[in-house]
Amino acid sequence: MTTIDWDVSADTFDEEPDHGLRDPVVRAAWAGRLAGWLPEAAGAVLDLGCGTGSLALLAAEAGHRVTAVDRSPRMAALARAKLAGAGAAAGARVLVGDAACPPVAAGAFDVVLARHVLWALPDPEAALRHWATLLRPGGRLVLIEGVWTGDGLPASGTGLPAARLTAALAPFTERVHHERLSADPALWGRPVDDERYALVAALAPPRRHTEVVDVHLILRRGDEVLLARRSGTGYADGLLNGPSGHVESGEDVRAAMIREAAEEIGVSLTPDDLRVALVMQHRGPAGEPRIGWFFEAAYGAGGEPVNREPHKCSGLSWHPLAALPDDMVAYCRAGLDAYRAGERFVIHWHEDGDPIAHTPDAPGRAVVLAATRPGPRGV
Repeated sequence: MTTIDWDVSADTFDEEPDHGLRDPVVRAAWAGRLAGWLPEAAGAVLDLGCGTGSLALLAAEAGHRVTAVDRSPRMAALARAKLAGAGAAAGARVLVGDAACPPVAAGAFDVVLARHVLWALPDPEAALRHWATLLRPGGRLVLIEGVWTGDGLPASGTGLPAARLTAALAPFTERVHHERLSADPALWGRPVDDERYALVAALAPPRRHTEVVDVHLILRRGDEVLLARRSGTGYADGLLNGPSGHVESGEDVRAAMIREAAEEIGVSLTPDDLRVALVMQHRGPAGEPRIGWFFEAAYGAGGEPVNREPHKCSGLSWHPLAALPDDMVAYCRAGLDAYRAGERFVIHWHEDGDPIAHTPDAPGRAVVLAATRPGPRGV
């Protein structure tokens, strides 16, 4: 992190060719690069750590609506004067604030532009994550950085390697374009041999929420339901659970239930044997949400149940629905309790510290969603 006093440096800052852009060749070189990095259509550009406003001015002259931010009041004042003096002040704002957390609204910009700023921040990765929240969908980050070995500002030996920033951008960007800038002396007003580059990172589109879909069989033998004791699975072993499984690609929930019943308990059900009893959204402790479809079927349909997966199940047993055992998976127990009460739609959302097993004296996690209820199940 740098300790440069930017207020003190402000009055001589533009003496560097790539800061003041006073040389027409240098200015044209930066204008040409910006034209490739910024959108063709006029957009909202946020220039962070704007310094004296040279790049903000180029963006404004290209038709973009510019907001520039610098933590140095003196730098901000010079940027404001530069924009006004060139007649580019209309629609442009210059604010005093921290580049890491600028005083602007989230989701308001098409571009966040920062040149030689991240290297001076205490936590560049955190700054990038915050800057991404300032962008609209489809927005981009334009980052100009380097690792300097020459004299002047920034100081020799400081900077950020491109690989570090590329890795930091990966979780929230769709693609990152790397452009080497060291080989273009027109940008710097002289030849340079250190690492200077631009990264143009397109924000990843919002990801659609996806959930695993489970199917559960409530096989009724009069007042009893069939449960299986888990064994050798690595999850909830030793606990009772109804016959169940995941919907596979291309299956509907009914087909998945028929398949799982055949695989787990050797029962050959038909679509007419199944009735939808309950739909539950569930989240296990520290897990991801999933949707569970509970189907009801009567004993005798499809044959006598047998344990077809002894490597996953130590045995099958019948239990009164009105007096279920406590040593059950909490997810299954919540579903059966809701089924017995005649509920149709339930959310069962564990806290991260909750046990997987049903615990009678633990806080209830089931939330019933309002719906027409058929009344309690006969037991």
